[in-house]
Amino acid sequence: MGFWIFMLIMDLLTPAIMIGFGRVFMKHPPKEVNMVYGYRTSMSMKNKETWDFAHKYFGKLWYICGLAILLPTVIAMITVLGKDTDTVGTAGGILCTLQLVPLIGCIFPTECALRRHFDKQGNPRPGKEK
Repeated sequence: MGFWIFMLIMDLLTPAIMIGFGRVFMKHPPKEVNMVYGYRTSMSMKNKETWDFAHKYFGKLWYICGLAILLPTVIAMITVLGKDTDTVGTAGGILCTLQLVPLIGCIFPTECALRRHFDKQGNPRPGKEK
């Protein structure tokens, strides 16, 4: 039972991080463009406007995806409750691997949205100004 609880906690870290940081990025993006903290890609770091847009967009995606994978994670772990440690470990490892898809996958729609709203220099496209 102890190992199952450990694996449940480990598997809940990804959705919790996505929900928590998603909310923070949506509501309070890092104030300055920096190389340490935040959604850091070459396009998002062009200027303050691209930086704020990227954080709000990415934050919303992470928040929604984190909520979406939370319940399936709990359900999947409940199905292996009481099983041997190999089964629990395998299920937990598979869950962690599957959670990487939305964790990393949110980068692609964010970059597409940045390119739709801003040109290569980071200037708003016509009709996309605030």
